[in-house]
Amino acid sequence: MRNPNGYGSIVKLSGKRRKPFMVRAAAKETYNADTGTAAIERPLIGCYATRKEALEELAKYNADPYDINMRKITFAELYKMYYDAKYVNSTKTFSQASMRSTKAAFKNCSAIHNMVFSELRKVHLQKVIDGCPLKHSSLELIKNLFRQMYKFAMENDFVQKDYSEYVTINIPDDDESGIPFTEDELKLLWNSLDIPGVDTILIMVYSGFRISAFKNIKINLEEGYFQGGVKTKAGKGRIVPIHPDIYAMVAAYDGDTWLQESVGNYRSKTFYPVLERLGILYTSRNIKHTPHDCRHTFSWLCDKYRVDDTAKHMLMGHALGNDVEKNVYGHRTLEELKQEIEKISTPEH
Repeated sequence: MRNPNGYGSIVKLSGKRRKPFMVRAAAKETYNADTGTAAIERPLIGCYATRKEALEELAKYNADPYDINMRKITFAELYKMYYDAKYVNSTKTFSQASMRSTKAAFKNCSAIHNMVFSELRKVHLQKVIDGCPLKHSSLELIKNLFRQMYKFAMENDFVQKDYSEYVTINIPDDDESGIPFTEDELKLLWNSLDIPGVDTILIMVYSGFRISAFKNIKINLEEGYFQGGVKTKAGKGRIVPIHPDIYAMVAAYDGDTWLQESVGNYRSKTFYPVLERLGILYTSRNIKHTPHDCRHTFSWLCDKYRVDDTAKHMLMGHALGNDVEKNVYGHRTLEELKQEIEKISTPEH
């Protein structure tokens, strides 16, 4: 059956080809202002393995005509557009560290720099992640770049599907090092609740969540638990009971996310100034405390108060690995997790 006039055409190319069906949009007249001449163009949409795929792409184009040339930009070209939009032409101010991290992530994607962005699929992105020999934190930067570039591409109609959401980091998280707060430091925090910001530090200490998780965490005050998490499959969406001694602090936020500002701003405007005011910004070994030390403190408290090992892994979002018995029989109900987390005592205050 012939396509209607102005619809475009499909032609099967001669020879043995992997994608023999060539699709062109309807002819259109273009005018060259420099030469004063007109020309007829039939833009190439692409070549496809089967006539069915070719028909689907032609129908998709006619349902929502797009700039074909823009659909052919490479990963590197789109990155330049995204980088300029975010860092060069934006009214927002970003740190040099943020810009360096973005550039480093792009550099580690060299295998797909020259690939057409709209033709990338999950397998291409995953290959970049799996083939990178760097640490977990560097892989996170690459994955985050993918996510932001796809968001930019979809906002500008370059692609219709975000393949970055299917990419996974398949090596263990290696940033779990940290120094827990001492008992004296915890006691000082509990005795300083009148200082703004102390409450958020204690919420992190007695929940075990990473600081970045609080950006989107859900709080169920009625049943008394947090739900959220980042990074690992075991960690995302996990349920952690609200420790009774921090319930009032959490409730004061009316169940909404309390960490509305960026992680960087929270560190510089709240976390570090509070600890410096209390005189506990540095450890006894003269190492500066970080927000991640709150999570490390939670792990130490679980060990100190003998929280069940399987429950601790679930509370912290750790995978149970190849321990079949724990994976099959290690489920804990909300009430059981509450019993475990309530083993943790807080200093008198």
